Amino acid sequence: MHDVTILDLYTDYLVSSFQKVTSQGLSNLLDGQLSHDRISRMLGNRQFTQKEYWQAIKPIVRRTQTPRGIIKIDDTIEEKPYSTENDIICWHWDHSKGRNIKGINIINFVYQPDPDMDFSIPIAYEIIHKTESYVDAQTGKIKRRSADSKNDLVRRRLRIIHQYNKVPFQTLVWDSWFSSNENMEFAHKELKKDFVGAIKSNRKAALSLEDKKQGKFKTIAELCVQKDQTHTVWLKGLDFPVLIAKRVFTNKDLSTGELFLVSNNLNYAAPNLFNTYNKRWGIEDFHKSIKQNVGLDKSPTKMVISQSNHIFAAMLAWVKLEILSRKEQLNHFAFKSKLYLKALKAAFNELQAVKNQHLKLIEQPAQATAMPLLA
Repeated sequence: MHDVTILDLYTDYLVSSFQKVTSQGLSNLLDGQLSHDRISRMLGNRQFTQKEYWQAIKPIVRRTQTPRGIIKIDDTIEEKPYSTENDIICWHWDHSKGRNIKGINIINFVYQPDPDMDFSIPIAYEIIHKTESYVDAQTGKIKRRSADSKNDLVRRRLRIIHQYNKVPFQTLVWDSWFSSNENMEFAHKELKKDFVGAIKSNRKAALSLEDKKQGKFKTIAELCVQKDQTHTVWLKGLDFPVLIAKRVFTNKDLSTGELFLVSNNLNYAAPNLFNTYNKRWGIEDFHKSIKQNVGLDKSPTKMVISQSNHIFAAMLAWVKLEILSRKEQLNHFAFKSKLYLKALKAAFNELQAVKNQHLKLIEQPAQATAMPLLA
C-alpha cells in the first residue's frame, strides 16, 4: 500500500478518534489489514514537506480564493510535558500565559479566502526547530535556540505563499508578537499588502513627519489616543505613516483593558479596523479545534520525523474536518459529537447482541424492584 493511501487512512483516523492515536490503534481499527509496523514506517521513514502539503490543499485553495483574502498568523504550543526533549520538543516562551512551556511550537498561517466567507484553511505552517545550544548568561544553564527567529520564518513563508504559491490576498492579521518593524515594512513594501496587528503601548511614535525628523517620539500610551478613533502617526524605525486606534474593553473580572491596533491602510475607519482585526480570532478557534478534534497533541510518537509527520497529518485532517463540517452545516465540535453518538450507538447495539448471546436473565416476580440477576 502506498504511503499516500496510508496517510489518507491515518487522517481519517485522526478525525474519527476520541482518544490517543497510535499505529497499533489504526491497525486494530482496520482489523489488522494494515500492520502497525507499516503505519509507523509511513510516519517515520521520511519527512513530508511543505511542498507536499501545498500540493494536497492547492485544489481547495484555488476553488475558494479571492483577492480579498485574509491571512491570519499566530503560533501555538502543542504541550508535551512528559516527552523526551529533542530539536522540536523543547522549552518555548508562551506569551499568552507568560511562562515557558515544554512542547512543540508551531506558527500557523490560516487563510480566509473572503472576509465574508465562513471558511478557512491552514495554508502553511512552520515548526520551530531549536537546533543550537548555548549557555544562558544569567543561569549558567545550557539552553536551546533556533537559528531563525519566528519573524524570520514568517517573512520567509509569506514570500513563498505570495511569490511561488501565488495565493491572492489583501490583508495580513497578527497579534503584537508579530508587529515588528521588519514585518510591517516587509508587508508594506515587498508584498504591498495591508496589515492589521495589535501593537504594544510602549512602542514609540511621532504625531507628524516633522516630529519624527526632530526625534520627538512618545510612547503610544502617552499620545492620548482617543478610543474608537483612528490617528495617523510615524512609528520609530519606519519611514511610512501608519494608522493606530485604541479600544477599551472590560475583562471578565470587570477590570478594564486597552487594545492598540496598527495598520498601513490609512483609509480604515475605526470600526472597520477593529472588525478586520477581529477576524484574527478565527485562528484561535483553529488552534482549539486542531488540538481537540484531530488529535494534534494525542500522538505518542517519539522521533522528530514522526512527530513532524503527525503534525502534517493533523493539518490535513483538520482540512477534511472543516470541509465535512461545512457540508453538514455543523461546527467542528458538533460534527465530532455526531460521530461520537453514532459510535456509541454501534457499541451499545453490539453489547446488546453479545449480552443476548451469552447472558441469561433470571425472570423476577412482577413486584420485585431488584435489578435482574445474571444466571
